Amino acid sequence: MYLNLKKPLVFFDLETTGINISKDRIVEISFIKVYPDGKEDAKTRRINPGIPIPPEATAIHGISDEDVKDCPTFREIAKSLASQLEGCDLAGYNSNRFDIPLLAEEFLRAEVDIELNLRKFVDVQTIFHKKELRTLEAAYKFYCEKTLENAHSAEADIRATYEVLMAQLDKYPDLQNDIDFLSSYSCYTNNVDFAGRIIYNDKGEEVVNFGKHKGRLVEDVLRTDLGYYDWVMKGDFALNTKQAFTRIKLRSRNKVER
Repeated sequence: MYLNLKKPLVFFDLETTGINISKDRIVEISFIKVYPDGKEDAKTRRINPGIPIPPEATAIHGISDEDVKDCPTFREIAKSLASQLEGCDLAGYNSNRFDIPLLAEEFLRAEVDIELNLRKFVDVQTIFHKKELRTLEAAYKFYCEKTLENAHSAEADIRATYEVLMAQLDKYPDLQNDIDFLSSYSCYTNNVDFAGRIIYNDKGEEVVNFGKHKGRLVEDVLRTDLGYYDWVMKGDFALNTKQAFTRIKLRSRNKVER
């Protein structure tokens, strides 16, 4: 089976210093770029995160400070990576909840705008969980009847993710071989920001998705709680989340001025 693609689809996986989207950094990125004609390009890059890699992270992916000390920083490869992802949709395993938000943060820190909001995202883990509720190793065994060797190496994980999606399309007749469909199917919430702090309600309005104002329109909160915006800007929130609040605030201000 070939994926039915209108544009290239990049399967990617990150190894990182931890799981905090706003504080942790990428130490390795691996991707397979699949073209509409079936051609594939694969690449793996080690990255110097600029901060120490905790021993507990090294224990998972096997990458230490020594391994990346002479590698480029993300800022140094950001423009090249953005060029490689230009015009592509993205796919991964648990990517909507972790890899996409963290990648967006790294690009924002590097001051490179690649407009991720315009891409389609296919999360193979979400499809798997909706169908079978298992882990990547179990998914690989279940769908592909193979044992995943070198689990938690970015290259092995992302190759397995690619194979699992192909097997899912073979197994489930209701899964359409279409990136728009798969992107919609593998999304649990309709996020405004990648971290899901703001979501769209059924009317397409931006709603706060956490804390004391959960469920309220962002515009209403910003209008009535005058200190809320400053609290968000000074808080431990992802840059992409702060960017979303700022965009809504400026839009609301423009409405008033008109």
